[in-house]
Amino acid sequence: MLRLVLICLVTVCFSTFAAFASDIQLKGEMTQGSLIRGQVPVGNQVWLNDKPIKVSPDGYFAFGFGRDEKLSHELKWSDNQGTEHLQLLQLQARTYAIQKIEGIPSKYVSPPKKVSERIKLDNRQVGKARTLNDERTDFFQDFIWPAAGPISGVYGSQRVFNGTPKRPHFGVDVAAPTGTSVYAPANGIVTLFVPDMYYSGGTMIIDHGHGVSSTFLHLSKGHVEAGTIVKQGDLVAEIGATGRATGPHLDWRINWFKERLDPALLVPKR
Repeated sequence: MLRLVLICLVTVCFSTFAAFASDIQLKGEMTQGSLIRGQVPVGNQVWLNDKPIKVSPDGYFAFGFGRDEKLSHELKWSDNQGTEHLQLLQLQARTYAIQKIEGIPSKYVSPPKKVSERIKLDNRQVGKARTLNDERTDFFQDFIWPAAGPISGVYGSQRVFNGTPKRPHFGVDVAAPTGTSVYAPANGIVTLFVPDMYYSGGTMIIDHGHGVSSTFLHLSKGHVEAGTIVKQGDLVAEIGATGRATGPHLDWRINWFKERLDPALLVPKR
């Protein structure tokens, strides 16, 4: 059978809905670290770089590009007539800041062997929570900031603790006093709350569906537990300085499964 393939090229960034052939819609910035959300007509299928993307019964889907993702990608979808469409996506490259932070307790820079099992358990719990591929489409909401306060750390920055280079920072930090309220940035279901993880201290994950999740780190208190369904704006936790932190702040992270994304691209600029 001969299949018709329609090809178009997009090289611009966009932050609002963009409509292309066959009524596909995308929103998000075409840049490294971005969550892209889209909608196709009911019954359509979607692939990113030949890998199938989960599409909801009403046509919603999401995917994300990591911090150092390559710049060229192929988005393909099949309509209800069996016609395949190919969208070439060109990302904008980003540059990232270097942050030097002194005063971190040495046990967090080079943790003692006796805590290695605890760290592994922490990582397993977080990893399991981020594998959820829920049917929810809460990710399609316009997100809000989960806390008020100045931005003290940005996504992608390379942190140097006490002179030792570490992995890039994968969240956005909001500085505020311990006890400051943390709100759900979008609807979702709480999949994890642990009050005392080694590195991240009080840690909460809210799943927004299709592999998209919010993670909150260094919390002093949680107001909801795993299994709780939350609405955008609900009080879920309080800011703290637990785990590896030099002062009270909220480290907010966005994931699409294992891809670490930039939360600041989802909310109004401050």
